[in-house]
Amino acid sequence: MASIRILIADDHALVREGVRALLTLSQDFEVVGEAADGQHAIEACRRLKPDVVLMDVAMPGLGGLEATLAIRGERPETRILVLTQYADREYVSRFLKAGASGYVLKRAAGSDLAAAIRAVHKGGLVLDPEVARDAVSGASASAGNSSHSAEEPYESLTDREKQVLKLVAEGKSNKEVAQLLDISVKTAMSHREHLMEKLGLHSRTDLIKFALKRGVIQI
Repeated sequence: MASIRILIADDHALVREGVRALLTLSQDFEVVGEAADGQHAIEACRRLKPDVVLMDVAMPGLGGLEATLAIRGERPETRILVLTQYADREYVSRFLKAGASGYVLKRAAGSDLAAAIRAVHKGGLVLDPEVARDAVSGASASAGNSSHSAEEPYESLTDREKQVLKLVAEGKSNKEVAQLLDISVKTAMSHREHLMEKLGLHSRTDLIKFALKRGVIQI
């Protein structure tokens, strides 16, 4: 039986080492690589073709959500299992909309993590019990008020615009955004202009406030 090929994406080396050590206890797992940020996770997926990516939420440069959007677009067969300390309903909702197959909290790591990896690899959906209730209630609320959900400004952005939003909110220049996303400076500027127009923002300060309020970036 072939091993489940796993990529660990987390900006803390000690966390990556700990998760790797934990996974080596299971004979059906093979950790094929590690990534310290979203961009490296995307590049590693292209090169290593993992079955499952353990994705942190908050990472420098491209974060977990932005990386998930890119990976799911390029390699839909790769399953994304979010492994994070954040139990916020908004994060759970956005990752599920981005195509993640699971969302578990770091404090639950252990046998629960191993079971979650096997489940998402088989095509299942895994939610940590602590976030599942909020996610379900949030989905019910959205279903009962679809017009409100449709008006959520952030969801009007394209995947690329969401990536640009985070990078610009973190202070990246148009040139830096272009380098990180492997696009031209002109294209980066165009995405920035479009997302600001969609969101009704008029300055970088407005953009940063929006990103903080929506949890796109953390203080």
